[in-house]
Amino acid sequence: QVQLVESGGGSVQAGGSLRLSCAVSGYTYSGNCMGWFRQAPGNEREGLALIGSSGWTAYATPVKGRFTISRDNDKHIMYLQMNSLQPEDTAMYYCAAGRSRSCYWTQSSYAEWGQGTQVTVSS
Repeated sequence: QVQLVESGGGSVQAGGSLRLSCAVSGYTYSGNCMGWFRQAPGNEREGLALIGSSGWTAYATPVKGRFTISRDNDKHIMYLQMNSLQPEDTAMYYCAAGRSRSCYWTQSSYAEWGQGTQVTVSS
């Protein structure tokens, strides 16, 4: 059974940092693309960062330069380091495991999703 479990969310003041983790089990982790997404109340879920098995990365414009995605293929964990957080970053954050090695922003390209971890940034 595939499981993705996010952790590391919480409340932080504007300008602060958080590091999210996504532990993966029961999945062919090492070869496929992985990604972080978020959904704020009233908004659609949006892609933030993608990472391929070789370490290739891509970032959405709102988080470029502030967030860093990484993965440890040996430990089956993916991370999202978030710096310079702003109130508009408040959302539920999800990790996702892709259906293939290729990385796409399209959410249907991701076969498995975690339950999410809440991030709240106060001004």
